[in-house]
Amino acid sequence: MGVFQRWINSLQRRWVNANVGVWYHPKYRLPLTTIEHSAQLEPRRADFVAWYLFKQRLIAAEQFQRPERISYRDLGRVHSHAYLESLTNPDNLARIFGVERWDVVVDELISTVRLACGGTCAAAKRSLRTKKPNINLMGGFHHAGPESGGGLCPVNDIAVSIAQLRSEGFQGMISVLDLDAHPPDGTSACLRDDLLVWQGSISGTSWGELERVDEIQLPENSGDSVVLEALEHLLALMPKSDLVYVIAGGDVLLDDHMGTLGMTIEGAQKRDMKIMKALDGVPSVWLPGGGYHPASWKVLANTGALLSLEQMHYIPSYEDPMKSYFKSVASTLYLSDIEDENFLTEDDIAELMGASTIQPKHYMGFYTKEGVEYSLYKYGLLHHIRRLGYDHFEVEFKNTANGERLRLYSELRGEQEVLLEVILQKTRLSTEDFLYVHWLTLRHPRAHFSDKRPKLPGQEMPGLGLAKEAFELLIIMAKRLNLNGVMYRPSWYHVAYAARQRYRFVDPIEQAHFEAIGRDLEDVQLSEISHAINEKRLLMNGEVFIWKAGQSAHWFTEPPDDRVLIDEEMEKVTFTLLPPQDDQAKTD
Repeated sequence: MGVFQRWINSLQRRWVNANVGVWYHPKYRLPLTTIEHSAQLEPRRADFVAWYLFKQRLIAAEQFQRPERISYRDLGRVHSHAYLESLTNPDNLARIFGVERWDVVVDELISTVRLACGGTCAAAKRSLRTKKPNINLMGGFHHAGPESGGGLCPVNDIAVSIAQLRSEGFQGMISVLDLDAHPPDGTSACLRDDLLVWQGSISGTSWGELERVDEIQLPENSGDSVVLEALEHLLALMPKSDLVYVIAGGDVLLDDHMGTLGMTIEGAQKRDMKIMKALDGVPSVWLPGGGYHPASWKVLANTGALLSLEQMHYIPSYEDPMKSYFKSVASTLYLSDIEDENFLTEDDIAELMGASTIQPKHYMGFYTKEGVEYSLYKYGLLHHIRRLGYDHFEVEFKNTANGERLRLYSELRGEQEVLLEVILQKTRLSTEDFLYVHWLTLRHPRAHFSDKRPKLPGQEMPGLGLAKEAFELLIIMAKRLNLNGVMYRPSWYHVAYAARQRYRFVDPIEQAHFEAIGRDLEDVQLSEISHAINEKRLLMNGEVFIWKAGQSAHWFTEPPDDRVLIDEEMEKVTFTLLPPQDDQAKTD
């Protein structure tokens, strides 16, 4: 989307719904390193949406509202004190979020939940005051009941918000329009005694009969037209309301990991448009609910854009919020920011400004130790790592036989632990210079492997959940060094898979084989494929396939045009899996 379109967006926003509030906090990112693997939930969803809406000028800076943590007093209006006390137990939180105990830092996780709940409460009050819709970029925890939590929902933010309003004297009619793909079992239990609350739901599953909920259950993969028709019926049932909570679920998309409604992104927008028109002039709070699909963030971003512009918005398929955000942060790492921090020498400042230096204290001839730590802080990585329980960081540089090594240490239980290690050098591919990654590892010493989080080939310990950020930072580093791209050799299939959207094999035959594996084993888990290759159980045309770990690159210019060769080779090969040896023995 170009500058002209962003200018048009800003004009439209100025004259339409400039009072729409967007509630967001950087701590909305879930501090769980395994949630992407266990639930296929993007923990950065709120970040992606906030970055995108701001960059495209769909939401102005003054529209972003910073929530405060909800008080335990307000949580206690809905949830029993015994249950709230149980949320201080990492085992209980691990069960609710579907992760393991070691992945839970109680204080940080509960802080995220309380901020999100506080955002819903504040959004409701602001909407009642301005008569404009408000959207909270985290919330809709509709599976949490008075005495229990589950399905990634530890507390019920909608019920808490309503209870808070009631305690302050609000006696208006309230509607809860739940369009998440799953039924609002927790909200039903929390609100069953409030007769001035109507609840309506469209879902793709049944969890038993719910009290005082007009529920429409649809068949699997119903699609846009069926869902929109059901919505018309549900809106006709909704009473005249003084305040409406809308869970504009992001788990309604086709191929969502947990949802079954089978909608398109455009269909989800039409859904939101119908609701917005039906609620014209009625205060409303919009919440994201679930979303377990790579494009779920787009559903939420489109909701925010629609509320602000009052028209449908298109997000290009290539849009990458992290890439755009990191690019904007990179552009700010200049003198003004550095002077504010007041910890770099004049030589360090010259380095960050691009001046040449030969001092050995500079990594890749550019970065100082303090400069590296400052960059990790500015890009948000240190904030995330601190939330995982680490602090007292130290950066180390060292020359090795393969290139220059950078390590980030943290103190843990009195010991220095390596959290990040990367070995880089400059290399040449044809006529272009690349940043070559000999080694990269992100280590989470507090974590451990288990049946839920099995060890992948080549892994020493679980990671920090920062692989996407690391790949993006390597690209930014290469650009700062005036190189033409980034290269590495993915030693394992899962490493190549993690970087597939930005990197491709230099050899078109290897790229063809990589893409064909994904095509033929679409329904097989990533870990199983990687183990099968390592155990020589992956067959190509009936013969054992050997992973060659060829060069993979991200070009800043156009990559070689060899799509025809890739497609031709893909047509020649078929990949199949042999069962593990134990299974073979049972069969024999």
